[in-house]
Amino acid sequence: MADAHARDHDYHLVDPSPWPVTGSLSAFIMAVGAIIAMHDGPSWVFYLGVAGVIYTMYAWWRDVVNEGEFQGFHTPVVQLGLRYGMILFIASEVMFFLAWFWAFFNASLFPNEAMGNVWPPQGIETFDPWHLPLVNTLILLLSGTTVTWAHHALLHNNRKGLVQGLVCTVILGAAFTTIQAYEYHHAAFSFAGNIYGSTFYMATGFHGAHVIIGTIFLAICLIRAIKGHFKPDHHFGLEAAAWYWHFVDVVWLFLFACIYVWGSGTVG
Repeated sequence: MADAHARDHDYHLVDPSPWPVTGSLSAFIMAVGAIIAMHDGPSWVFYLGVAGVIYTMYAWWRDVVNEGEFQGFHTPVVQLGLRYGMILFIASEVMFFLAWFWAFFNASLFPNEAMGNVWPPQGIETFDPWHLPLVNTLILLLSGTTVTWAHHALLHNNRKGLVQGLVCTVILGAAFTTIQAYEYHHAAFSFAGNIYGSTFYMATGFHGAHVIIGTIFLAICLIRAIKGHFKPDHHFGLEAAAWYWHFVDVVWLFLFACIYVWGSGTVG
């Protein structure tokens, strides 16, 4: 008698999972908790939702790692689908940042009377782009080379190089976030009260959030690499992290050139 569970195709039919339900409920609790906290209510509801979201992310991704690394479900066909999914996700992120660039250029190219018909608006002391912003640019560019080093080391089955490259990338990502936090703390303008501050912090702040997410992404890859995961011909998790990190690098180059250099009025 033939095995009823035998597969005669290359696709992965996912088993029923509780994580979409727990994730949506946790996100709902988190949103309701945030609203309650904004109205001076208790904040524990929000943190309960955050804890649920974090646990769901951990458990769901743990299951995905097990499916690909130990259960053999990530066939070449499945990996191709995962690549398409990651490409579409990054494309959606491009559109997300396009909205913030649109807002910035709409305000900077057409300043109104409230801004004194100039950009940056009158009274705004901008950052020197050739100080900390330039340092952060060099850090991100260097981190792009180290994550590429890690990837190429894996392709040559050099696990020591893989781990070393990921360690360097995670450290550089953490350094970028630390410097940006210092920069925000010493900023001469705030988010509220002016269009320059709101467009600046929305664009650079969301990028900073993506750097933190990417650093966590790469840190998980580092842990997996130390555990012996990833093979030269089977390592989409690392590839996805590298793609995401390069996307973060490219967005920062546009932010540095447009917002820090051109938008600060330091060029004619």
